[in-house]
Amino acid sequence: MYSRRRRSYFVLMGVCIALFVSAWAFVRLWSVPAAIGMCVVAMAIPPVAAIVANRRGPDDRWWDEPPDEPSGDPKSDEWWDELDGKKKPPQPPK
Repeated sequence: MYSRRRRSYFVLMGVCIALFVSAWAFVRLWSVPAAIGMCVVAMAIPPVAAIVANRRGPDDRWWDEPPDEPSGDPKSDEWWDELDGKKKPPQPPK
């Protein structure tokens, strides 16, 4: 999943750079309004590319999602159990 999102990001950013460079390299010689329009389209692509690259896939584990099985790190598992409400936090000694 990660490689497909990364590939999509780089394709979109490549299209953005190609539009910008071609607009001012040779399209402006025939039509300045067309070159400006190409730059406006190129300007809208980077936010879309960032959204595509950071979209969560159905199989992706997100940063705040606890794992389904223990990670092997008892301290981390204890912390996640406390956050999920599966275990009460340790009480300080009186």
